[in-house]
Amino acid sequence: MVDIDSMLQDIRAEANYVCRMTGREKLNDYVLEAMSRVPRQHFVGKRFRRHAYENSPLPIGSGQTISQPFIVALMTDLVATKRTDKVLEVGTGSGYQTAILAQLVEQLYTIEIIPELAASSRQRLEEEGYDNISYRIGDGYYGWEAEAPFDVIMVTAAVEEIPLELLDQLSPDGRMIVPVGKHSFSQDLMLLQKDGSGDVRSTRLLPVAFMPLAGEH
Repeated sequence: MVDIDSMLQDIRAEANYVCRMTGREKLNDYVLEAMSRVPRQHFVGKRFRRHAYENSPLPIGSGQTISQPFIVALMTDLVATKRTDKVLEVGTGSGYQTAILAQLVEQLYTIEIIPELAASSRQRLEEEGYDNISYRIGDGYYGWEAEAPFDVIMVTAAVEEIPLELLDQLSPDGRMIVPVGKHSFSQDLMLLQKDGSGDVRSTRLLPVAFMPLAGEH
């Protein structure tokens, strides 16, 4: 069975392989250290635990998946969180990405639209000892306006177009990472950076395949 050290080696190797697209030949040590502290097997179903540290997505129920470890690491690295950042995660899912982010910032806000996933991930994260997370059940496409602005927004499912509501909730000098595309075979991971005057610069990074963001949008 693949262990967590092998998973981290795979992440480092893939980061090097795609560095011409991402500009990140080596991911930040603090990101990999955070991932080394999270037992991924606790965030997948029992029948998939033997595959927990393979560098691949896995089903988590309700038609959703837990993302490939490399993508989790890359997205976390690219938003370059600081301890004092106010962070919004759109799509709690199993809570794995949530656990990584929660180690890096003082306060994390996370939204999940599927009630059963929201309940199970919250229970799991609380059992793991995370006490700096605010939870909400709802359509993350529209963000969390009452708590805005956010220094970092991470969207963990694909949208057809970048939600203007989320951009509006991004603070000056904030960063948002989001997979964009109508179909899994034509999505791109995009990094958006808002400057002090509110102008947004977008960077298309690499092809990805995410589940679509659920919701009426």
